[in-house]
Amino acid sequence: MSTPDTIVLIHGFWVTPRSWEQWAAHYEKRGYRVLTPAYPGFEVEVESLNADPTPIEKVTVQQIIDSLETLVRGLDKPPVLIGHSAGGVFVQLLLDRGLGAAGVAINSAPTEGVAVVPLTQIKAAFPVLKNPANRHRAVGLTFEQWHYAFTNTFPEEESRALYQRYAVPASGSIFWDSALATLRPGHQSTYVNYHNDDRAPLLFVSGELDHLMPPKVQQSNARHYKSNTVTEVREFAGRPHLLPAAPGWEEVADHALDWAVSNAK
Repeated sequence: MSTPDTIVLIHGFWVTPRSWEQWAAHYEKRGYRVLTPAYPGFEVEVESLNADPTPIEKVTVQQIIDSLETLVRGLDKPPVLIGHSAGGVFVQLLLDRGLGAAGVAINSAPTEGVAVVPLTQIKAAFPVLKNPANRHRAVGLTFEQWHYAFTNTFPEEESRALYQRYAVPASGSIFWDSALATLRPGHQSTYVNYHNDDRAPLLFVSGELDHLMPPKVQQSNARHYKSNTVTEVREFAGRPHLLPAAPGWEEVADHALDWAVSNAK
């Protein structure tokens, strides 16, 4: 197989494609074509989504994954797929559909069946899960909640600047559906076939100090895979959830891409 020349960066919840701005520029300087697709309805700026979060309330996992699948299938050859947080779930779903040359899930949310729930994750997700009515809302984070969940290793001034630049509400519906997925019969929207031998290699990247999706979540997710394809985990010391913007992000970005290219299917 030829070396991938395109990278698709998939954002997570509470942020938009803007959160990839440093990685996109970094990868473009390395000679790659970089795509940073937005979820359906998220094609506007952060400020617009904060002013009118209606698209966030309406979006579904199925719409997101269908949009991403259409994009990836339209490329000339399989790209490297890199996703952050919920974007890590979408990378896993795309790989399970036979897409991508390799995938990297950074501080990934869990796919269906991964039931590990560390205490810091409960606290970080509490703003959404504390009220069942949030299931029908777009739920934002206060700065204090953002700092705990995303930027706990940052000085307050830097954390606040990132909050103003990146933060948007998240879909309460998707969050609640994910939380209940293991309790419902049948496969839910975040189901992947852990025995799929045909999928491309997958790397989980964890930040040691991530409160929202701690390393235990990625470790458990990786252990669920029973296929014969490559599945690895790499943890970076001292890093928070917002790895795409944390100090030393270049090291993480280069490791993710170099691993993906060297293991590309």
